[in-house]
Formats: sequence, C-alpha cells, structure tokens
Amino acid sequence: MAYQDLREFIRALEKEGELKRIPFEVDPRLEMTEFADRSVKRGGPALLFEKPKGSSIPVLINAFASMRRMEIALQVSSVEEVAGRIAEYLQMRMPEGLINKLKMLPKLAEMGAFFPKTVSDGPCKEVIRKENFSLQEFPILHCWPGDGGPFITLPMVFTHNPETGKRNCGMYRMQVYDHRTTGMHWQTHKQGAEHYRRLLAEGKQTKMPVAVAIGCDPATMYSAILPLPPDLDEMMIAGFLRSKPVEMVKCETSDILVPAQAEIVLEGHVILGELRREGPFGDHTGFYSLEDDYPVFHIDCITHRKNPIYATTIVGPPPMEDFYMGKAIERIFLPLMRLQLPEVRDMCMPAEGIFHNLMIVSIRKSYPGHARKVMHAIWGLGQAMFTKCIVVVDEDVDVQNLSEVAWKVLNNIDPERDIEFVLGPVDSLDHASRLPDYGSKMGIDATKKWPGEGFTRRWPDVIRMSADVKKRVDELWSKAGLS
Repeated sequence: MAYQDLREFIRALEKEGELKRIPFEVDPRLEMTEFADRSVKRGGPALLFEKPKGSSIPVLINAFASMRRMEIALQVSSVEEVAGRIAEYLQMRMPEGLINKLKMLPKLAEMGAFFPKTVSDGPCKEVIRKENFSLQEFPILHCWPGDGGPFITLPMVFTHNPETGKRNCGMYRMQVYDHRTTGMHWQTHKQGAEHYRRLLAEGKQTKMPVAVAIGCDPATMYSAILPLPPDLDEMMIAGFLRSKPVEMVKCETSDILVPAQAEIVLEGHVILGELRREGPFGDHTGFYSLEDDYPVFHIDCITHRKNPIYATTIVGPPPMEDFYMGKAIERIFLPLMRLQLPEVRDMCMPAEGIFHNLMIVSIRKSYPGHARKVMHAIWGLGQAMFTKCIVVVDEDVDVQNLSEVAWKVLNNIDPERDIEFVLGPVDSLDHASRLPDYGSKMGIDATKKWPGEGFTRRWPDVIRMSADVKKRVDELWSKAGLS
C-alpha cells in the first residue's frame, strides 16, 4: 500500500532501522546542517530532530539520503523496478486481434488510476491561519555560515500555466526575509519562471497566485524534482510512482490545489515585477551561489496539520542527500532516454559532477560520428541541455565503475581529435560560465575509432586472461588457502 503521508514514511524508515530520533535540543541555525552532513557522509541514518531550538515542530532531514532509503521511499527493492514499469508503459502499442486488445485493458485502466483526485478537505487544513501567523514559528534551517538567511529547501511550489491552465509543481529554494515574506528562486529555465514571465508579458494582472506544500508522502515530494516535460503534471507522475492517486484539496485563498495530506501549506502570491536580492546560498555545487534578484513570495495564509512535521534537506559539497535523489532519477529515466536514443546502453552522473557537470554514456556504436550524434541529442533533451561535460564510451565499458571509465577514456582519446566544444544554455548555478545561464560545454568521444572516422591504425585489444586458465586457477587458489 502507498504511504498515506509523511508520517507513514517516517514509521517505515524507523522500522527498517533507517531513522534516528534526536531527543535533545539542536539549533536549526548551522547545527542541524552539521548533523545531517556528517550523517550522510558516514552512511548514517535519516534524522528526526524532536526538539529544534526555538520551535515546537520536529524536523526531518536525510530521509532520501541513501539508495536504501530511496527504495523505501518508492516502496521497491530496487529503483530499477520503477524504470521497468516506465519501460513497460512506453512499449505498449495497440495490439492486433480482439484477445490481445482485451489483455491490454487492465493496463489502460491502471494508467487512469494515476490521475490526482480532488477532495473537499484534508489533514493539511486541520489548522487554518489567516491572521497572527509567522514563518519564524517554523524551524527553518540557516544551512551554511555564508547564507543570506534561513531557507526553505524542500518546498513543493505550485503554479499554473496562464495559457493552458495546467499545473506545475517545482522545487525552488525560498529565502525567508521576514515573518510573511520569502524569495522565490525559480531559475530562468524552470516552469515556475516561465509562468511568471507569461503573466508579466500579458499585463492583465498584478499578482500571481502561488501555493507551497511542505512535507508529503515521499513519492509526492520526490515528484517535484523530476525533470519532466512542460505541462506534464507532477501529481500524475506521483500517482504513478505510488500506484495510487494523490489527493488534492483547494487552497483557502486561491483556486490552486495542493496535496491534502501535506504537513504545512503556505498560500500566497508573487507581485509581478517585484524583485528582491536573494542569496548567497550554499548550493549543491559545493560552492555558494551568489546574490541575484528574484521574485518575492507574500504569504496570505498558512494551513497545517495539528502538530506538523517540518521536512527539509541541505545541499553542499557532495555526496549529500540530493545525490541519492539524483541517482534514482538517473536510473528511473534511463528508459525515457533510450526511447529517444535506443543506442544508449547505460548512463552515470557521478556525485562529483553534481548532476549537470558530468554525464558518462555508453552506446552501441553503429556508424562513424555516432558518439557525437549522441552528445548533441542529449544537449537537446530537456534539463540534460545543461550538461557541461558528456563522455561517450563503447557499450563494453561499465559506466558505473569510474575507475574503469577513467582508464578507458584516458587511453582511447586523442584530445585534439576527440574533444569538441559547443556554446549554449548552462545551469544558473554554474559560477564558471562566461555569462549567467550561457556558456560552453564539452563532449568527449572515447569510443573505439573506426577507419570511417579517419583512424587507419590497428586498434589494440584489451588484455584479458583466457577463461580456462582462470577456471583452473580458481581451483588452485582455494587449494593454496588463499582468500
């Protein structure tokens, strides 16, 4: 059964020995960050701070900070199971013959069950506060010493496309300015920013309704970070991940629907054209992202459950919690990449590459220049366009084994011949790019070179011991008492 809410997820983590309760006072300013950072880098558990300094609301952090916790979150024995389900649906075609069509009906019915369900009320409205509320009541983390202030780091931000009316849910950090005002850090390439720009261009209204949910069942929270195509509803994908529709309830002050089982909901608006300095912020690059101007979120109403739990995360020098969330995305979305690029065998985004700096791809090479075709195709795929370095290797290279990758790549390339540079959009957090959001990217063709690519020398074989000798030495190894 799908988790109903964050509390069921916490109980599951605790049952599996993946959560540690901290019963004494810990300060949300810096101290919780140090706890969480040490825990994830030492392979430690999720943490539930029961007595945050200055607040009565417990804090959950590192809930996704291992592959085992990602499996618990998605209720699978391996995230590859989710990839398998996606591949199964992608491969569905209307079959020939009545019997085969009838066999397909259960799958079609299952797809319909993923769509979110609107309900009249929910636990997120157990307490409704339109007056006398303050963000300072919540244990919002001041993560790193150089941060511009406290930041809400695990928000589900709901907006609507003003042209189509379709919902978007993104995860954009929110710097707390005062008791009812935050920044809204939707970067220029994000859908929230696109909705904002369209409303601003229309000039028909001065305010943009926005709602923010904090703390839901894990699949629903996770859906907010997925690199989905525009106007594909994250709540439908959450329903797919949890095999049960997400219950949604209408806000008190707008028509936006939010998850009914959320712990906390911030209802408010962004004033079109109003910008305020936001940052610095210790980001997932491991560096501070610098100050910049972003829209301002004004909170009109807060609703929450009785005795809510505040879910949060931190980012910084890798690996941290976001690496494991990103690794699951890598595995889950591989079938989608292969749908458009069937020659791709596997991919890897190492922790040190912080998602957008390095992607290693193995391919089944079929023609001269194939590796370069794959590079450019990836740079044209949604958020993969930000990838600073793409390394393409042959299908016999295990891209998850970084030692093997480095060995094969460094041996296989002639740098002048096999490295190319292109210009285009880059991630807003790339502090090294020549301009904000625009810079260069690099592709490395580390595949075996063919005569059709101008390589006329003989390519050497990799050194391998013969199978019969290995088998014979296996027996002798044990006889020699070697382990």
